[in-house]
Parts: sequence; structure tokens; C-alpha cells
Amino acid sequence: MDPNRLNGKNILITGAARGMGAANAESFAAQGGNVCIGDLDLDEAQKVADRINAAGNGKAIAVKMDVTKREDNAAAVAATVDAFGSINVGLFNAGLNKPRFFMDIDEDNWDMIMNVNTKAMWLGMQETAKQMIAQGPMEDHPYKIINVGSIASRKPLVDVTVYCTSKYGCLALTHCGAVALAEHNITVNGYAPGVVVTPLWEQLDKDLVDIGFKQKAGQAYEDIVRDALQIKRVSYPDDITGTASFLASNDSDYMTGQMIHIDGGWCIQ
Repeated sequence: MDPNRLNGKNILITGAARGMGAANAESFAAQGGNVCIGDLDLDEAQKVADRINAAGNGKAIAVKMDVTKREDNAAAVAATVDAFGSINVGLFNAGLNKPRFFMDIDEDNWDMIMNVNTKAMWLGMQETAKQMIAQGPMEDHPYKIINVGSIASRKPLVDVTVYCTSKYGCLALTHCGAVALAEHNITVNGYAPGVVVTPLWEQLDKDLVDIGFKQKAGQAYEDIVRDALQIKRVSYPDDITGTASFLASNDSDYMTGQMIHIDGGWCIQ
């Protein structure tokens, strides 16, 4: 890991108190980036910031934010600028899932997932882009927006229809945002994980048993590894951070509108 790769990058990450968001925050800071850790759980977000600041490379702050509210997205962007002087990268990572079979989906399930996974990404992209445009173009490199997608935008998974729909939305936001923001020297890319061992997937594993889609804890992992993955193991947040760092760095400057799959080969099939 290059401790200088992200020097000069001031980065907002949503949903960064745990899981992939926290791993990316610590990875970015270890490479010299300054990170604003946005999350509804401020106590856990502050713990991540404290670890980063104790490590002594990049700096970190924590802010409480409800990603579904425009004013909270605007406040998180402002906090990043207040702390570090500008914002160069927005990583929109916040997300959730609650499985339902197609005929069991209700409005509450639909609204909860779509609001956090898709509406919040749109709001974060808009508020971050507003600030980047106001700052004016950087001399040598574009600003970066990074969206966290999923293999669910490529695979029709009957137990998580709303989640699939929300991640199709993430893909559309990445494509449309890349076209809309290109004139402002802002690139928009994303990455799409498969099975990553995080609190989100641990809860999903339990929920799939509760709705009767799986018979025992851990079966979802076992079935996907056996039947879907070319790399015969689940992934962990550290399997994701390298791609996220690439997208945040200058190495990806001539790239926009792309969604990179980090899925162990799931989407080959």
C-alpha cells in the first residue's frame, strides 16, 4: 500500500461506521487521504475516526447523517470542506437489505430499501457535485464520485427483488451522472461486490432463514460459493479496498461511467 497514493484527497464516505465503509475509510487514510466518516451511528463512526487519527497518516472526522435527508448530505459535505478545505472524492456506500419474496413486498419494505440505497445516493451525488462545481475544476485531475453497486444489478434474485431494483438504480445513477457531470470535470464510477462478510450480509443470512428461503445459518454463503462463484470463497472488506482506492486515485482519471464487479466471478454466468 502506497502511503502517498491519496495525498491531497479529501473524501466523504457514507455508511462508514462499519463494514466496507469503515474498511475503505481506514484504507484511504493509510494512503494519505483525509476522510469524513458519515453515518447514522455517530458513536461507531467516531471510533473509526479515532483509529485513523491514532494511526497518524491521513486525518478523519465523524459526522452523524441520515443519508435519506438532503440537509444531512449537504451538512456532511460542508463538514468535509470545513475540516479539510475542499472535497475531491465522494464515496456513496450506505445501503441496506431486507429480503422479501416478490408477492410479499409491501410499501414499507420498498420505501425503506429504495430510500437508503438509491434516493440517498442521488442526494449525496448532487450535494457533493454542487460543492465540486463551486470549487472550480482542479488543474490536473478530475473530481471523483464513486457509487457502491452490487451484483444484484446483474442478477435477478427472487428473494431480494427490491434490493435488485435499488441497485439497478445505482447503476443508472452512475451512467447518467457520468454523462451529466463530465463537463464539470467530475468522473462517476462504481464497484459492485458480491458476497462480502459484513454486518449487512450477516443480517441478511439470518433474514433468509426467517423467510424460509434457507434452512440454516450460513447456508446462503455455502450455496453461493458452491454454485455461483469461480473463486471458491466469500470475500471480505479487504478484498474490496484496492478497487475503491484505484477509483479514488489519479490512476482512474481517464475512466467514467463504469461499474467494476468484485464478485469472485459470479457474473460470468
